[in-house]
Amino acid sequence: MSGKDKNGWKPSVSDGTSTEETTVYLKNFSFLEEDNPAFLPDETFSNGLGSSEQTTTCELKPEIVDTKDTSIGSDEKDIAERSLIYSRHEKVPMKDFSKEIRGAKDIERFANRAILLLNMNVTNVDKIIEEILKAMVHINDIPALKSLLFTHDGVHQLRKTVQSSCIAMGGGFDYDQSWICSMCCSPLVTKTMVGIAHLHHPANFGTTAQEISFVIIIITPTKEKGTKSEFEIGRTFGTLFSCPDLRQELSQCSSAAQFNNVLRKYAEILAEQNRKSQMHQETEQKEVCKCGFMRGLRKDLKRRLPHYISDYKDGVVGPRSVQKTLSTTLFLYFAILLPSMAFGVLNNVNTGGKLNVETVIYSQIFGGLVFALFGGTPQIVLLTTAPLALYTKIIYSICKDFDIDFAAMFGCVGLWNTFFLFIYSFFDLSILMQWSTRSSEEIFALFIAIAFTVDSFKSLAQNFDTYYNTQCHDNLTSTLTDDLHTCSPEKSILYLFLLLATLWVGVSLFNFKNTPYLTSAKREMFSDYALPASVIIMSFVGAYLFRDIKLGESFDPDTTNATLELVPFSKLNVGSIFGGMGLGFCLSLLFFMDQNISAALVNAPQNKMKKGTAYHWDLFVVGVINGILSIFAFPWLHAALPHSPLHVLALADVEERVDQGHVYRTIVHVRETRLTAIFSHILIGLSVLILNYLAYIPNPVLYGLFLFVAVTSLYDNQMFERFCLLFTEQSAYPPNHFIRQVPQRKMHLFTGLQVLQLVILCIFGFAPYPYLKMFFPVLIFGLIPVRHKIIPYIINDKFLKAMDGN
Repeated sequence: MSGKDKNGWKPSVSDGTSTEETTVYLKNFSFLEEDNPAFLPDETFSNGLGSSEQTTTCELKPEIVDTKDTSIGSDEKDIAERSLIYSRHEKVPMKDFSKEIRGAKDIERFANRAILLLNMNVTNVDKIIEEILKAMVHINDIPALKSLLFTHDGVHQLRKTVQSSCIAMGGGFDYDQSWICSMCCSPLVTKTMVGIAHLHHPANFGTTAQEISFVIIIITPTKEKGTKSEFEIGRTFGTLFSCPDLRQELSQCSSAAQFNNVLRKYAEILAEQNRKSQMHQETEQKEVCKCGFMRGLRKDLKRRLPHYISDYKDGVVGPRSVQKTLSTTLFLYFAILLPSMAFGVLNNVNTGGKLNVETVIYSQIFGGLVFALFGGTPQIVLLTTAPLALYTKIIYSICKDFDIDFAAMFGCVGLWNTFFLFIYSFFDLSILMQWSTRSSEEIFALFIAIAFTVDSFKSLAQNFDTYYNTQCHDNLTSTLTDDLHTCSPEKSILYLFLLLATLWVGVSLFNFKNTPYLTSAKREMFSDYALPASVIIMSFVGAYLFRDIKLGESFDPDTTNATLELVPFSKLNVGSIFGGMGLGFCLSLLFFMDQNISAALVNAPQNKMKKGTAYHWDLFVVGVINGILSIFAFPWLHAALPHSPLHVLALADVEERVDQGHVYRTIVHVRETRLTAIFSHILIGLSVLILNYLAYIPNPVLYGLFLFVAVTSLYDNQMFERFCLLFTEQSAYPPNHFIRQVPQRKMHLFTGLQVLQLVILCIFGFAPYPYLKMFFPVLIFGLIPVRHKIIPYIINDKFLKAMDGN
């Protein structure tokens, strides 16, 4: 026992005299046949939990077993067997008993059911494992279970183990050699089993486990969900046994009941320690936010102005920055221009030609350039959106019902909207968005994705109604020919093909970086140019390869003339002005929520933005832009979803990490530049000169772009991910933090409540009654009080924090 303290610590590598940190290491050993070449990935493994301290090392260790003579020149037949052992060490996080719900449940579940062997008087590794297995399972195939625990029958090396280590001051580490946890999954068992043995005399289990006093064996069924896997249960017991005081008390236990009570006691102690540590961190990080007059504007300018020059340099300085700037510029060009054309066509129909494609494009050029130059967060993309098109239709319907000049009323509503936005920004009301959680943001983002999808399939349905006309199949007996209908089913079939093909090509190229083809740089290039490539390819297919089928132009360029004239406000009476104030207030709520939600998603912690936020200043700039647009009766603009988060993703360097077989995408760096927005809007400005040619882009390609944007926006949406878990086999659940920390029923209940809120939004947003849609902005704002005043009565705050925190 020399060289080891009373708690069983024995140094394996030592570079210092004192230690700083205790960690748990997972070790995997795999047996490799001599005639099978070993494939060793030259990479760093990760557990995908965001820990910056994870390390993994891989090594090949040739091992010769049972040799009579290993000297040079010995007869080959003297060697009983030659094998290679592949070893992988991976640092895993300690289990947080205060947050991870399975931690306490595992202890409670296995404290009474675990097989305990106290004061076991055996020192042979083979015998120790065999005795524990015999006590654990009542089957005859003990050798089969042993083969799962060991790398090979003839090599006494455990295959998959957990041990704790202590980081030394000098940079080395010491293995805790007093305990070891071995685990496996097997089709021979139908329920999870745990066996714990306390050895009367320490046994030698290998290089880093020479004085083992406690042995834990965990066997789980093959089909078991991630939170109940052998790895997760091993983390639970590993976290407990890494505590020296626990091992000291367990070594003095004389009965199974006493042993179980000690395990429960220390699980509660660890949970309390974690809870206190967390409360202390939250107290330190808590910042008191109060509204004031222009205080937020001053802070935003003070925070962002020092980075103004770097906003331009970051687009060209650094590895692959120029390539990213070019690809993102083209992405924004198509992602902004084509929806603008589509919404321009929609506005043209909804307003009887008062607003059209050209007015939308002019608004986009002016508003986009101004925000790119003077906005606080240039990654936010301004766009005229589906909710704005719906609101414009409401104003036009009111003007027709009450015989009011549309341009004057539109400008009046826009100026009132600007007035309220100035109030919100001057009095720092964006601080209220600190109560807007991930739940509200993702519900609204999903609504926008659904809106894009609905618009796409509405256009498809209208095309089928027009050309795939069922009236042609009626048995008409009249001799009159005036009412004959012309059927062109080929147009509808081509429309459907182009719509879905644009989506398929775009998504396939977007995911091309996940394939093994070509080099990493070329795969990323294909992914970066997915949207422009899909539009160009399918436009060529529709306009040239199928030129015999006339789909028609996406809009009429001859009717898109826009004039720069001031709105005739003199045509409004006092009642109309106050009516415009009411409409402007509801519109300002839509702007306030959409702008701040988009900004929150852009500045989300996982995006690793470093230059700070500018919520108040951005809202002020948007108010100025829309005030100027309103006095000329040009369409309004606000922050667009999902374009803004996709803009960040296009500028980001992304790496993939693997945790227990699940791949996670992680942003490691974002180029926070203004150049992409500036360049893309300059290209949009030049596009005005070629509107006649842009009209030849097939309409289904425009709406296929809508589907592409809707689908790609779902990739990082946690609400959509949890919704998919409702239809996923439990053994395939990913090891996410909310799956570890929240009971499954509570998780699905929260998802159901989110879906209910989304359904209510869709009912009001897509209702056929224009006046009902007026309350849509109020409903969006209502998501915040529902989340904080109603849902906490249904689901515990601790679980809400795990699922709905940032």
